[in-house]
Amino acid sequence: MFLEIRHLRTLAAVYEFESLAAAAERLHLTQSALSHQIKAIENYYKVSLFTRKTRPMQLTPAGKRLLALAQEVLPAVDKVERDMRRQAAGSTGRLHIALECHSCFAWLLPVLESFRQDWPEVEVDLSLSHSFDALDALVRGTVDAVITSDPQPLTGLLFEPLFRYEVVLVLPPEHPLTTREFVTPENLASETLVTYPVERERLDVFSRFLTPAGIEPAGLRSSELTAMIAQLVAVGRGVAALPNWAVADEVARGLVQTRPLGEQGLFSTMHLAMRTSDADLAFQQGFVETARRLVMRHLHGVTAVEPNGRSQKLLAAR
Repeated sequence: MFLEIRHLRTLAAVYEFESLAAAAERLHLTQSALSHQIKAIENYYKVSLFTRKTRPMQLTPAGKRLLALAQEVLPAVDKVERDMRRQAAGSTGRLHIALECHSCFAWLLPVLESFRQDWPEVEVDLSLSHSFDALDALVRGTVDAVITSDPQPLTGLLFEPLFRYEVVLVLPPEHPLTTREFVTPENLASETLVTYPVERERLDVFSRFLTPAGIEPAGLRSSELTAMIAQLVAVGRGVAALPNWAVADEVARGLVQTRPLGEQGLFSTMHLAMRTSDADLAFQQGFVETARRLVMRHLHGVTAVEPNGRSQKLLAAR
């Protein structure tokens, strides 16, 4: 039999992301390898799967037939794989997650809901009381995982990458800096910077942009809420450095504009921190996989990341 599960995953990914490049990134393949897979299917069955002259790519009748098969088969295969992992590694446990990411609710709550459906035996909770000492709480065992964009060299912890994103400068619509293609550290020397109330060493805009250039903003203002920061910027009370996906709605409504920090942009990676002693728990990896899948589907402006070496080894052993 020629048709394999990987072929169905390829077709489903191209259909979902509407381009070979995005699908290849999601499947951790090169675009060339993905094209070869599709061409191999077409050559074997003597049919075309996509109308390639359209943008986005459109499925042919033959492609739609295979997509229907993928949509029927893949959820069943994924469910069996989860069940097998539960049998191999245990399906019960506790996953209490703390946040160091102040703007993560938009994507985290749907991820938690999907995870609860897939792992009903796991006790899931979201802790909001450890936002300023989350990694210490993880080391102590008070929580079981931490969402963070600031990995720390702490013994006994593993930081699993979830997705990559751009940190952008958020500006009022009529701000003079909106005329620039990108901003430099010097451009912020006369600005009031609105930030989260954490140590500046843990903010990318300071540690990787302003401080290396020896630049200090004219003023600082803080808020714990992303929506409040965006509102302060919108009414001209300052500028802010935020994840691109965190202000996508405000940008779409014309409340704020964004510009890259530096000519190459300032990029960061969101992680799930866990104890190394828990890294081989099936439901921990199940949460990571759920987060990666749903984030790529629903968040604007993010890119997929490769699992770290530890996770690749664990997944290969299952």
